[in-house]
Formats: sequence, structure tokens, C-alpha cells
Amino acid sequence: MSRPLARIFPSVLGALVGLAVLATTGCAPGAQDPSTAGKRFFLAPVMPEALARLKSTGTVAVTNTDALTFAPVGRAPRAGLVFYPGGYVDPRAYGPAAMDLAERGFLVTVPRVPFGLAFSNAEAATECFQRHPEVPAWAVGGHSVGGVVAALYAKEHPDTVKGLVFWASYPADSTDLSKGPVKVLSVSGTLDGLSTPDKLERVDGLLPSDATRVRIEGGNHAQFGWYGFQDGDRVATLTREEQQRQLVEATATFLGSL
Repeated sequence: MSRPLARIFPSVLGALVGLAVLATTGCAPGAQDPSTAGKRFFLAPVMPEALARLKSTGTVAVTNTDALTFAPVGRAPRAGLVFYPGGYVDPRAYGPAAMDLAERGFLVTVPRVPFGLAFSNAEAATECFQRHPEVPAWAVGGHSVGGVVAALYAKEHPDTVKGLVFWASYPADSTDLSKGPVKVLSVSGTLDGLSTPDKLERVDGLLPSDATRVRIEGGNHAQFGWYGFQDGDRVATLTREEQQRQLVEATATFLGSL
């Protein structure tokens, strides 16, 4: 275990216990029995719409090795985003959003995480930074538990991380970002049954005062990816396509400001 990971590991474990988005509370995609959810090391099925957008095009090159990476073709990236997936969610479920961001000129990479939990590969961002020296500015981010890990990484690496992106997520209680130099974007859904508006309000003081907060009216937790409904979530009142459009727009605007 690397020294940075060793420092953040206890905090990550504490966050995993404390957040309602954890699979061990029965909120893992596809889990039906809360008593066994934490023992299931599986990834939620990826929707066909996501699988259809995992191929390279004339404007975006897609590579799938130790990370799923989307890079603009024929031009230098405007900025980069290392995006940690939510608990038990296949990285490919974020392919459509990553493709849309890459088409706008941003390099996006979604690392593979052992056991479907981002804390098991918390240093993935460092490896990506080294692999893509052409990227002028980096952000880290994540969905659900992935955002918890991204926040810890950003706090540990303020010299290399310029931005932090939360999708339906928030920092652990021990991760105070309020006085740090990292810019923060928080995108959430008003009908999220896991990272609820109340929970986001409770930890709002951990974010910088100038953090960008985007609330998607009628959006829920699972529609931040393409993997179906999620136990404990609420039913969205807008389509997945519309929720994805709004989160991509907010994220692209934020990355463009780094």
C-alpha cells in the first residue's frame, strides 16, 4: 500500500460505514437482501445504451485496459477528469457521459476498482496523471462512494488536483475542503433517495464557500449512470437522457473553468 493510500484508508473506511450510499446498507444496485448485500462482489448490469457508446469515433478515442479512457482525437485535451465509479457499478455505466465530455474536448478516465469499491484503487488518479502528461489541468470526481474517495484524494494532492466533481455524493465528515485550494462542483438530484438533499445540506460546510452546486430537479441517484434502478432510491420524474444532459452540461462548464 502506497503512503498516500495508507493515510486515507482509515478515513475511507469510516466514510463507507457512515454513508447511506453503501452497498452494505442494501443500496447496492440489484441487491435485494440488505443482510447479504455487503457480501456480494458484483457489478450491476450495464444498460445497452451505455455499451453502445464504448467504441471509438472520429472525434473520440476509447481505450479499455486498466481504466476506461475517452480522449479527444486530433486536439490536446482542455482538461482531464479521473472519475471513480459508484459502489458495485461497472465503470462502463458512465460511458455515455464520458463520451459526451470527451466530445467537448476533455479527457475522461474511469478506473477499474477491485471488488467494485473505489477505495480499493484510490491511487488510480496518480497513475492516470502520469500516463497523460499532455493534460493541462486535472480534476477528480466520482459518483456516490466514488465521490468520497475522490474527495479524500483531492485533499491529499492539492498541488496536482485543480477540481473536484461530486455526482450524487459528498465528502466524509473528516474531509474538510472548505479552506483548500481545490475548486468543487456538486451535482445532485432532488429525488435522490441515497445521497439525499438533507444529507448534502448537513455536510455543505465541508465545501468551499464558492463551490458550484447544481440541483437537477426530479433527478435520482441511479440515473447518474446507466445501470438500472437502485434499491433505496426514489423514482425520477425526468428521463435518464435529460438527467445525463444536465449533469454533462454542468460538468463540462466546470472543467472548462479549471
